[in-house]
Amino acid sequence: MMSTSNRLDGKVAIVTGASRGIGRGLAIGLADLGASVVVAARTETKSPDGFGGTIHETVEAIRAAGGTAVAQRCDIGNAADLQALIDAAVTEFGGLDVLVNNSMTEVRAAFVDSTPEQWDTSMRVNVRSLYLSTKAAVEPMRERGGGSIINISSGAADPASGPFMPPGYFIYSVAKAALEKFSTALAVELTPFNIAINALRPGAVKTEHAAKELGPDHDWKEPDAVVPAVAYLSAQRADGVTGRVVDSTQFGLSWP
Repeated sequence: MMSTSNRLDGKVAIVTGASRGIGRGLAIGLADLGASVVVAARTETKSPDGFGGTIHETVEAIRAAGGTAVAQRCDIGNAADLQALIDAAVTEFGGLDVLVNNSMTEVRAAFVDSTPEQWDTSMRVNVRSLYLSTKAAVEPMRERGGGSIINISSGAADPASGPFMPPGYFIYSVAKAALEKFSTALAVELTPFNIAINALRPGAVKTEHAAKELGPDHDWKEPDAVVPAVAYLSAQRADGVTGRVVDSTQFGLSWP
């Protein structure tokens, strides 16, 4: 069991992008802390090349450890899928306390080679989805007396990171910057509903994608290293930490 004072017993959480990488680590970690978890992603079957996992494999891992979880296929670019995801939490577990918006699509293209279609895809999947999922989550969270929304960001959103980003990441960086502004700008409006909303930069994490690009021996932390920071944010309400952009590597040091 994970050592943390931020137990989540009785809480219902949704984690998107939970078939692999950070999302899978967070889904397993939150379930280990007592939350009932809706595991969401598009991936229901293993890819032919064996890259990544599936939502069903994540659920199996949670249940094997004694946790509670269900799988829900969800394309975050699809409004109906996002509403169905929120509804699944209410139907399966009676409500919703925590929404972790982790899933995104990584559109890469140098500016001069990029297309309006690539830009629109990124904004639809990575930014519009935040609006839709949060909009759908507010009412069930209100009915539970409050809740917490955690949007997984990246250091790429920091203006200071510009000179160090590889070519082709500008669309990704803009999407993550929009995610952070969405989180900070919305906090005041969610306060009357006792809902906290924060953006979390997880730092360098050894996901399947990172290992494929940089090699399996690249010295990054494992996805479960992000769990304590997310667990802390999951326990927040409007009178706690909200409207902030925080770095998981600083959890317990410069924050809370």
